[in-house]
Amino acid sequence: MIEWSSQGQSHTAQWRSESGASAPRRVIAADDTLPADTAYRMACEGTGLLWTGDFQNARMLLQALMRRADRKPRKVAAKAAQKAAAATPAEAFHLHRQAQAQRARVLSSVLIVLEGDYTIALRRAPDLRQACTEAWGPASGNRVVASLRELLGLVGAHEWRKKGVEIPALGAPPGNRIHPHYGVFSPVRGEYVDLVAQAPLPSKALAFDVGVGTGVLSAVLARRGVQRVVATDQDPRALACARENLQRLGLTGRVELQQQDLFPEGKAPLVVCNPPWLPARASSPIERAVYDEGSGMLCGFLAGLAAHLEPGGEGWLILSDLAEHLQLRTREQLLEWIAQGGLKVLGRQDVKPRHGKSADASDALHAARAAEVTSLWRLGLA
Repeated sequence: MIEWSSQGQSHTAQWRSESGASAPRRVIAADDTLPADTAYRMACEGTGLLWTGDFQNARMLLQALMRRADRKPRKVAAKAAQKAAAATPAEAFHLHRQAQAQRARVLSSVLIVLEGDYTIALRRAPDLRQACTEAWGPASGNRVVASLRELLGLVGAHEWRKKGVEIPALGAPPGNRIHPHYGVFSPVRGEYVDLVAQAPLPSKALAFDVGVGTGVLSAVLARRGVQRVVATDQDPRALACARENLQRLGLTGRVELQQQDLFPEGKAPLVVCNPPWLPARASSPIERAVYDEGSGMLCGFLAGLAAHLEPGGEGWLILSDLAEHLQLRTREQLLEWIAQGGLKVLGRQDVKPRHGKSADASDALHAARAAEVTSLWRLGLA
C-alpha cells in the first residue's frame, strides 16, 4: 500500500509496478504549482510526487524531468565521458545499464491514482481503461497508484497491439501482422524472423518452438508448410498473445500452445529457440526477452536439446553476438556449451541488424552494436 496526505486528509491505495520497483518511502501531493526544478530535485531524492492537478500538466512535468535527467552539468558529463572512454566493453555496458536504471527511477516519480474501475479523476485525463485492462486484467475495484511513465507505456503497448507489426515473412498484407501484448517483446527486429523464414527445413512434419513469445516464429513455420508446431512458454501473457495472433492468422489448427519451461515432451525433427541475447539481469518483465542473467535459457536449451531432437533432426538457435562484443560471453564459451550438450554445428546463417541503434554513433554501446551479427545456428546430434 501507498499513503499520502492531501488537503488535510490521509489517503491510501495499492501500489502497482510492472518493473517490481518498491513504492517510494516518501510521497507528497503535487499539482500544477510545483516548479519543474523542485520536482526534479525531489525525484532525485526518491520522493514520489502524487499528482492532483491537471493530467496533461503532469505529462508536461514528466517531459521536463526527462530534459533535466538527460542534461548533465558540464563537469559531470566530462567525468562520465572520461570514465566511459577508459572502460572495457563490459564495464561500459554495466555503466550504461546503471545510468538507465537511475534515469528510470527519477522519471517514475510522478504518480497517478487510478480508481477502482481504472478511471483517473483528474482534469483532462484520458480514458485508459482498455489499456489497463489489457495489461493488468479486469479492474479489482480497489484504487491503485502507478507511475505516469508506466501508464504511458501501457498506452504505447495498447497502440502497438491495435496496429500490429507487419511481418513480410508471413506473406502479403493484410494477413501478415503480429499484434504484441503488453509485456511481450515485439518482433520489430525482423532480421531474426527472416533467418527462420529462409533456412532450409529438415522436415515439415513437426517442429517445437521453445519460448513462443508473440507466436511469430510458430506462425512463420506453419506458413512455410510445417504440419504441426508445438510451442511453449512459461509466461501466461506470452501464451495469451500467441494464441490471439495464431487465431487471427488462421493457424490455431496447426500450432499447439503449452505452458512449459523450455521443451514439450517428446522429440521433433526441428526444434527452434530464440533465447534472450544478453546475460544480464532484467529490470522489468518485457526486458526478459532481451536479458537473461547467467544465460539460463540459452544453457537450458543447449543442455536439453539432444534429448528432444530426432535422429537427423536440427536445432535452430537464433542468437546475436552482441554479448560477445560487450565481453559478456565468449564465442569459445558458446561452442563449449554446444559440445557439452552432445551437439555439433551443422551450419550457420548470419545477418546484420537493420535497427536504428546499429547506426547511431551517439549510442553508448555503438561500437558493439555496429559490429553485431545475428545468427541462426543449425545444430545436430554429435
